[in-house]
Amino acid sequence: MRRKIFIAGEGTSGGRCVDALRPMTNNSCMAKSAGSGSGATDFGLLVLRVVLGGMLFFKHGLEKISHFAQMSSHFPNPVHIGSHASLIFATLSDAICSLLVVLGLGTRYAAFIIVVNMSVALYFVHHMALRQEHGEMMMVYIAGFVALICAGGGRFSLDWRFWGRS
Repeated sequence: MRRKIFIAGEGTSGGRCVDALRPMTNNSCMAKSAGSGSGATDFGLLVLRVVLGGMLFFKHGLEKISHFAQMSSHFPNPVHIGSHASLIFATLSDAICSLLVVLGLGTRYAAFIIVVNMSVALYFVHHMALRQEHGEMMMVYIAGFVALICAGGGRFSLDWRFWGRS
């Protein structure tokens, strides 16, 4: 069995992992995070964040904020915590977390909250009806936000600016 050793590097790369018995060449075994990738990857993450977060906020978040009082009495209660509490969680997801994703602030956490909310709504409220109402679009949202959970916000995010990572 060959042994891998870690060689510390300079800058943001953190170093590389090399085979102990081979000469040091371009033998990297550490995966680059999506945020430290190429400029195209970071730009793609920016577009994904702004489009998904912006669409969610303008289509669903603003509606929940502006009609909160009217919606609270008849909002679905899929996990039996009460209509009011369900609406508060949905507002947190669709209004607040969507804006955090657009800004790239706490991207992974905000995207996780959105995925939980969307998954509950898709499964319990819409009964996985992908061809009716909003089901297909909800799957697009879930897939996009799962990608952001995995990749982070990228270099063009407030996470990167404040903490040097996404």
